[in-house]
Amino acid sequence: MKIILAGCEGRMGKVVVELAKQKKHEIVCGISRHEKKNHDFVILDDINKFDGQADVLIDFSVANATSNFVCYCVEKKIPAVICTTGLNNKTENLIFEAAKKIPIFKSANMSLGINIIALILKNFSQMLFDFGFDIEILEKHHNKKLDAPSGTALLLAEIIKKSVRQNLNLDYERNHLRNKNDLGIVSIRGGNIAGEHEIIFAGQNETIEIKHVAQSREIFALGAIKAGEFILNKNSGSYSMQDILKENLA
Repeated sequence: MKIILAGCEGRMGKVVVELAKQKKHEIVCGISRHEKKNHDFVILDDINKFDGQADVLIDFSVANATSNFVCYCVEKKIPAVICTTGLNNKTENLIFEAAKKIPIFKSANMSLGINIIALILKNFSQMLFDFGFDIEILEKHHNKKLDAPSGTALLLAEIIKKSVRQNLNLDYERNHLRNKNDLGIVSIRGGNIAGEHEIIFAGQNETIEIKHVAQSREIFALGAIKAGEFILNKNSGSYSMQDILKENLA
């Protein structure tokens, strides 16, 4: 698989580079704001300068750059794996429209564990809410992370909201007494925490906690590469980790 890697010099990009080599894939071009010479592939500051052949683009860049990569993929008819979080509505709409023309794989979290937790939340959030459990999300990341709450926390919150018939109110900065329909998200930033997410169902005299700890960024890089392999020969459309799980469970 020939890969264009956006954000190749970032924390996640560097891990993708190493894993791609292990998996016998080829990075044909890296995109970085600063051109580097210490790789065995070309690094450009503008994706439009690349005129070679690629099978897929993997985006681990920054939110304000993603739209440019999506437009390039539509023009060149290259599948895209979007791993960048914190995207604004304009970019989200652009991705939605682009998926009508090319396959786009997008997930706020590329780990298998988080997406299995997502399946659990779909099946049990309503039941626990009906039994009177309050629902809260706690997320922790390194001190260089730009967005808060994390894309994964928002993904999990959205799954819970869709699973519960009652209208839940997302609360990022609580400064009032908790309301029954609140869905709180607390963000912690510090050190080099790769990523921790905990969903807490707090009831009367009992608490259920579902926790995922990323012990290495490798899990997200591996998920991104698997996503690239997954959409390589897919038709245009929107895909996510849930589609990979469904295919493996079928």
